[in-house]
Amino acid sequence: MVMGSIAAFKFVILSPDLIRKMAVAEIQNPDTHDEDGSPIPTGVMDPRLGTLEPGQRCKTCGNTYLNCPGHFGYIELAVPVIHIGFVKTIQELLRSTCRSCGRLLLKNEVIESHRRKIEQHKAEGRQYRHIFYKVKQQAMATTVCPHCGEKQYRLELEKPSTFLEVTPQGTVRLSASVVRQRLERITNQDLELLDIDPEYARPEWMVLTVLPVPPVYVRPSITLETGYRSEDDLTHKLVDILRVNKRLKESMAVGAPSPVIAELADLLQYHVTTYINNETVGISPAQHRSGRILKTLAQRLKGKEGRFRLNLSGKRVDFSARTVISPDPNIDIDEVGVPLEIAMQLTVPEVVNTWNREKLKKLIRNGPDKYPGAKYIIKPDKKMIRLKFVHNLDEVAESIEDGWIVERHLMDGDIVLFNRQPSLHRVSIMAHRVRVLPYKTFRLNLAVCTPYNADFDGDEMNLHVPQSEEAQAEARLLLQVQRNIISARYGAPIIGAIRDFLTSLYLLTKDGTYLDKQAIGYLLASMRYSGPLPPPEKVEPTTLWSGKQIFSLLLPRRFSHRVQASFNPDDEIVIKDGALIKGYVDKSVVGIEKPNSVLHRIAKDYGSEEAARFLNSLVRLANTYINLRGFTLSIEDLIVPESAYDQARIILREMEQEYQKLKSDYERGRLEVKPGETPEKAFESSILEVLSRTRDRIGSMIRTYVPATSPLVIMAKTGARGSTLNIDQMVAIVGQQAVRRERPSRGYLDRVLTFFERGDLSPPARGFVFNSFIKGLSPIEFFFHMAGGRDGLVDTAVRTQQSGYMQRRLINALESLYVEYDGSVRMSDSKKIVQFLYGEDGVDPAKSDHGRAFIPRLIVERVIDEHRGSEEPASKELVEEEAKKYEGIIPPLLLGELVTATLKLKAPAAAVPAIFREAHRAYLQSLIEIGDPVGVITAQSIGEPGTQLTLRTFHFAGVREQSILLGLPRLIEIIDARRTPSTPIMKIYLKPPYNSDPKLARQVARKLQFTSLNDVTDEVRIDLRRNLLIVKLDRENMRELGVTNSDIVKTFKHYKSKITEDDELVLTMPEEVELQMGQIRERILATRVKGIKRITKAIVRKEGE
Repeated sequence: MVMGSIAAFKFVILSPDLIRKMAVAEIQNPDTHDEDGSPIPTGVMDPRLGTLEPGQRCKTCGNTYLNCPGHFGYIELAVPVIHIGFVKTIQELLRSTCRSCGRLLLKNEVIESHRRKIEQHKAEGRQYRHIFYKVKQQAMATTVCPHCGEKQYRLELEKPSTFLEVTPQGTVRLSASVVRQRLERITNQDLELLDIDPEYARPEWMVLTVLPVPPVYVRPSITLETGYRSEDDLTHKLVDILRVNKRLKESMAVGAPSPVIAELADLLQYHVTTYINNETVGISPAQHRSGRILKTLAQRLKGKEGRFRLNLSGKRVDFSARTVISPDPNIDIDEVGVPLEIAMQLTVPEVVNTWNREKLKKLIRNGPDKYPGAKYIIKPDKKMIRLKFVHNLDEVAESIEDGWIVERHLMDGDIVLFNRQPSLHRVSIMAHRVRVLPYKTFRLNLAVCTPYNADFDGDEMNLHVPQSEEAQAEARLLLQVQRNIISARYGAPIIGAIRDFLTSLYLLTKDGTYLDKQAIGYLLASMRYSGPLPPPEKVEPTTLWSGKQIFSLLLPRRFSHRVQASFNPDDEIVIKDGALIKGYVDKSVVGIEKPNSVLHRIAKDYGSEEAARFLNSLVRLANTYINLRGFTLSIEDLIVPESAYDQARIILREMEQEYQKLKSDYERGRLEVKPGETPEKAFESSILEVLSRTRDRIGSMIRTYVPATSPLVIMAKTGARGSTLNIDQMVAIVGQQAVRRERPSRGYLDRVLTFFERGDLSPPARGFVFNSFIKGLSPIEFFFHMAGGRDGLVDTAVRTQQSGYMQRRLINALESLYVEYDGSVRMSDSKKIVQFLYGEDGVDPAKSDHGRAFIPRLIVERVIDEHRGSEEPASKELVEEEAKKYEGIIPPLLLGELVTATLKLKAPAAAVPAIFREAHRAYLQSLIEIGDPVGVITAQSIGEPGTQLTLRTFHFAGVREQSILLGLPRLIEIIDARRTPSTPIMKIYLKPPYNSDPKLARQVARKLQFTSLNDVTDEVRIDLRRNLLIVKLDRENMRELGVTNSDIVKTFKHYKSKITEDDELVLTMPEEVELQMGQIRERILATRVKGIKRITKAIVRKEGE
């Protein structure tokens, strides 16, 4: 036997001869089984096509159902039938070739020119597919055949598969037979120019004359409990095809009328079409009597439930477990609590050797039902001993030899993969160490929730046990939790302290927190600290240690860092030589998604193992302290004095006065309307501004009554949970509810609810909630609040679906990109270079400082710290001379920053070489690994946060008159490379003197903005007797838009026009258009008076606004 590897394979179209050759039987009989239940020969379940019954043998190969590969049959169709999958290709071929001679509709010299171009491109290794497209476009545009002189008629496709030819005599329908004849005339040479290989895909094969019948394994029948046999959907369709085909043959044989034959031919086309694709546009799908739609060939292959995605891309696996997850702050971040039941069910193969023989013997003696035990033994000859059925386990234990494999229970320390679906990014699957625990749920440390996007409201997760040493080693090296602390998306920690941990650490480290020796003992024991106690901060009257001192014990000894606090941005947190000397711990120090935090610095500068140790101790300390101290949010914390609500009522009265003033201005037409805005929109925007300002005023006023020590404030400001907006809504005022980013407006006629007057635009009638949650909402406010909530739910559901599909497309587009040994990004299939250096700097974001290889200032500070007490600062010449050694090694931008930082921080001369060495080391450490699948990581980094993006069109911040598409729709627009964005926007910077004078700037804006006659028209009258169109001009709008009389007269200079003293534009119409005055009126009103056609708005803004 000649062994070889498959280098490539090619998809081809089956010719009628090939279909017949590969078949073992012609299928003619529409019946499946006889009265005895045996398959009928020449029927769709012909025994020659294979067998499904356990005791029977195949009539073709003689094998049982286990070994028979299945065999094809074929049906000779009475008339040709168009294959629905090739309709578009057939249409292109018919339009590109002559209806008479079948030649390509291009002159011979043009054909030769294109052929030479293709050969040249092939020889040079260049892309040449665009030439095929050009050939098709040129051929389809030709109206007379250059070869035979035949005039070409327009060809139309009536979906799904009817071709119509528009001739001077009328529209003629082309039958499938005529289509096939035309396709047969196309020469092989012409087909090659149309991007078709004639050896494997002659176009006439796209019109079926023989239909292959798949083996019975593809469409097995099942016997129901009642004894009846239920056939597969494909078998049902084949029976339909055979019945119609048989009737058609009989009708043709007896010379039936043409309409009857045509109707039967159409019916055969319908059945073959739905057999291939039952979701074809333009025809009703085939259904069972029950109304269930049949699942035919295309439906079995495509989509989420199709063969590719369900059974080939994704498969069910062994050695996996799934159950509900629950939190456990007492296990390490890289551990997973596994229920004992699961640990006894899943097994790990361990090869017997000198070092583990005694351990494995003990496990075998325990057997499968005692933990820790073993379930199977596999000998080198692949024979398996199931210990469940072994009576003398001691004897088996003693008989094991080196090289045997023992399948033992899952034990503490084993490496497993843990996954939560949907797996949106790489860190949705990570490796954990097993910790076998009682009860029935997986246990997970809370610090690891973020990468999995897990919460504990019933989420389930999957666990997979690697079955080889290689897989376990890869999991340890690449997937362990501590190696994924820094996110590849934003170069900052994705694993860190959250929720109660942040609250607890803030309370522990804030000024004024002191602990006695007993409390210290609890905390140090919980964080597994072994070492000397720091000297107490207070000795009299009792010995006390500060919370800062306890936190400092977690930090590396020489660690120094500064960071701004989340709780109060004015506060600075200072760590010097491993001691927290100023500030407190909050989200900015140990939280997630915070670049340059203490956690980030430890992970980056001290390595992932040190970061994991720090985080494990931190979580235990935080958990123990909050349990020791206590932290409660009660109703009392939401209650403020009545005087606060009195002040709120005053602000609400002021809001009511502002609303009445706005309403009065709107009704009198005195409201300021910005360019491109309608008065209604201006009124609505003004109201929203007033309501938003009112809510902020009330919120900030009432927050002054909530002390900084309130649990509400602590949680919001430390970044543990919630925000000041949540506090405002609970305590002060809920505020405006939005539906589709606007005030609720739809409901009954001119009002949202029947409780209000028609046309009422006041805040209560349009969803403004005056109460806070603690006060309770009125029934109407509750209704509006629910409407806003439902809008949010619908928005989230749509967003999830859209971002999921976008990520799928992105992954399909980018999955082949990887980093090659030379640092370039290439495509794995063609080795084409996509980028000469990954990210233009070669830096891996997951090893970076928020995208940068290193922060020069921090490196200089750290090295200077190690050289304290050294001589005078280094000279500029010395620093630049040292920098020259690293030119071409460290990127120029970073090198320049490093030189600047070294000089600015006055580094001593002795420290300069060390600074550059350390920077070089940091740069090399931050580089991307060779072979990294950067395409997929990029797709995941864009797709994963896609669900959090908004789906709406927002107003530009602070500029209400300019809408702009943001969030997910804009992202999809960019990825789809849409030619015309839905909200195009352009910034134009003006030259002097226009950039300093607002009046001049507005003049430019008016000249640019498209203005039609309709924009400056008050009313229009038609005088049919005198054939006049009289347009009453709106002087106020003309002034606003900068339109003058001369602009209008100039626009209509082709008409006899004049502007009267009454501001009326009088246009005299030509005599012949008298009957089309209505159409002329619309056309004239839409005529451009000034501006550029597609610029609908031009807004003047001062830079920085």
